[in-house]
Amino acid sequence: MKQLKFWMLAAILILCGATTFTSCTNDDNPINNDEPIIPKARVTAMTHVDEKKMTVYVFEYPSTDPFGNPATLSGTITIGDEVTKEAPAKGLLLYNHFTVYRADQCPSMGDLKVQSLIAGSGLITISPDYYGFGITQDKQQAYCISSANAQASVDALLAAKELLPTLGYSWNDDILFNAGYSQGGHTAMGVVRLIDEKYPDLHITYTFAGAGSYDIPATYRDFIQAGLTGMPSTVISVLLAYNEYFKLGIPRADIFTEPLLSNIDEWVLSKKYKREEIDEMIGTNIIADFVTPDMLDLESPLSKKYFEALEQDNLCKGWTPRKDEHIMLVHHALDITVPPVNTINLYTFLKAQGVEDVQVIAGDFGYFMNYPAHETGALIFATCAVGKVCEILNTNVWFDLSDVL
Repeated sequence: MKQLKFWMLAAILILCGATTFTSCTNDDNPINNDEPIIPKARVTAMTHVDEKKMTVYVFEYPSTDPFGNPATLSGTITIGDEVTKEAPAKGLLLYNHFTVYRADQCPSMGDLKVQSLIAGSGLITISPDYYGFGITQDKQQAYCISSANAQASVDALLAAKELLPTLGYSWNDDILFNAGYSQGGHTAMGVVRLIDEKYPDLHITYTFAGAGSYDIPATYRDFIQAGLTGMPSTVISVLLAYNEYFKLGIPRADIFTEPLLSNIDEWVLSKKYKREEIDEMIGTNIIADFVTPDMLDLESPLSKKYFEALEQDNLCKGWTPRKDEHIMLVHHALDITVPPVNTINLYTFLKAQGVEDVQVIAGDFGYFMNYPAHETGALIFATCAVGKVCEILNTNVWFDLSDVL
């Protein structure tokens, strides 16, 4: 019970943004007028955070943009002081971050709240910024496009595995955790698909995916039928990202209504504001207040064009997972930000594909400390994931409750 209370508190720190670290700015990359020069992975900054007993390495690495073109992306490697050049890490953890909007909320720009909680576990944490943040913050983020974000994540993992030995670190290569909640959960399952399809030499020990929009067409259909959403900024960001990166070419005026239409660049795309601030400026969670009637009509040509694009990134169809995957799915039954139909459909798909170890933790968990269902689900997710990690590593929770009181 003491450990459970601690992890509920730890998850609150994640949601409340208790600690933000800063790091050095990235160096400018040389540009060739004919073709972009994509450098090898390299560390661009190193900081030791004394109060969190961890070292933060900011790094850049070769990857691709959402169109598949070569690009340089950024991320972080965080290592607790218990891991040294003489004491190998217990394994690696690929952490896929949840929804962020403000430029300084990505890992390489210093937002390392989750990573600071993992420090002390004996795991090395690798955290991609995704395309649209860090070194590519001048680009529009590929929001909830799992194929693009998963590629950024897997490439970050491969680059970190290349860099760590040069920094003097070693680890148990039999342990690789893959985790994320909300957009991070969506990305985590995208990572599973990508590795299963293209990286036969990589094997994930355990995947923890919470409240992700795995079946994104069903997600949007649910929003239209329900008429509301817990986070309007996320609906807007999905529509913007798929229009941009699937080259739909739909004028914004056909998608959005005023006053949002005239303020999208400032409110949503400027990277000046946090998600909560954007939702406050939007001022409503009723879909019809900011989306056009054509987008609300499931039979309209415009809506059908969007659904064709959304289906291309549907994680609940069209791929063959390895049967020996180990996956934990967590979802609050009352979530109106990411509807539970996503976890239901993903579980059904995975079991139909023969994946034996798929654990689902779902239900009406109530509302912890007045947090909405989506945020309360994050508390349950953190608690369950840490419990399973401790079980696999055969260790106790690495913090005492008194350390954070």
